[in-house]
Amino acid sequence: MGKIKPFIPVKLIFGIISGFQGLIEEIEEPLVRRYGPIDYRSPFIPFTFTDYYTPQMGENLLRRFISFQQLIEPDLLPEIKAHSNHLEEEYALRSSRSKRPINLDPGYLTVTSLILASTKNFAHRIPLQKGIYAELEYIFKKREAQSLPWTYPDYRIEEYQKIFLEVRRIYSAQIKK
Repeated sequence: MGKIKPFIPVKLIFGIISGFQGLIEEIEEPLVRRYGPIDYRSPFIPFTFTDYYTPQMGENLLRRFISFQQLIEPDLLPEIKAHSNHLEEEYALRSSRSKRPINLDPGYLTVTSLILASTKNFAHRIPLQKGIYAELEYIFKKREAQSLPWTYPDYRIEEYQKIFLEVRRIYSAQIKK
């Protein structure tokens, strides 16, 4: 019988999508209040991989990834996804610009994987609690981020993979201390 051990703390990340660069920068404030200082910000990346969000969010969307200095317990992911959905709803109620002015995709990174939270069920998603699922997006092997058959098209590009390898490098240094 295996011995139950506590989880190793993980690196909280958010993917943020919006047609308004200022809104992406603004949303960092409530996230920092809740999750602590940001230790990585990607550049803004045009989000041109799908038109899935266009009806609600409009065109000329940008994406930015951020990660947080404070590590979290992985079992907090459902609570974090619920909080991010609440923030999205708040911003939608206040917006006169679009039905959904911002999209927040939380997840976490370990030395070996990138996990994203989702409210949508699918065969490759693992139910966690309260209607939240975990999706394995990458497996990290040596110095590469390995995509999986269900990995989102944008996560397959080298630019994203380099971002997450950098966040992994930051995380690896943190857990070695």
